[in-house]
Amino acid sequence: MRFVIVSDSHGDRDILVQLVAHYQAEPVTMLHCGDSELATDDSLFEHMIVVQGNMDFNGQFPAQVVIPGTNERIFLTHGHLYGVNNDLMRLLLAAQEKQAKLAFYGHTHQLACEMHEGVLLLNPGSIAQPRGQFRDLKGTYAVVDVTSDQYQVQYYNRQFEPVSPLHFTFKRA
Repeated sequence: MRFVIVSDSHGDRDILVQLVAHYQAEPVTMLHCGDSELATDDSLFEHMIVVQGNMDFNGQFPAQVVIPGTNERIFLTHGHLYGVNNDLMRLLLAAQEKQAKLAFYGHTHQLACEMHEGVLLLNPGSIAQPRGQFRDLKGTYAVVDVTSDQYQVQYYNRQFEPVSPLHFTFKRA
């Protein structure tokens, strides 16, 4: 299974249109971790699962979504309700409560990818307003490939080019 994860597009609809077009021929599941600042009835959201961010004032997106998988579940949220600016413990506990092995979140505008207690916690960074160490990339998103024994994570820039040092492999628990 392949997942394309994006977050914090903050009204940049064009990059989301480009992202959908880029992956339209591939069997992927597209996920948006909130702060799109677009209307819930936007036709773009026919192509992706979206959650509510703290800047999504005009929508009725869910605060979190649990996506059942063949071998694991995914917990999708924006992150602001779980204190991700401070640490990831509340997010990890929420994912574990939902029996999820993958937890995707946004909010910080900083990419992050780490395994804790058998749960992959991943922030794709902001596609529109990046912060932190990788802000010079001008925006990132992540692709996660799930195989029978591992998770392969690759970060990409806005030109759909892989960022070579941002490739990670984790064994599945």
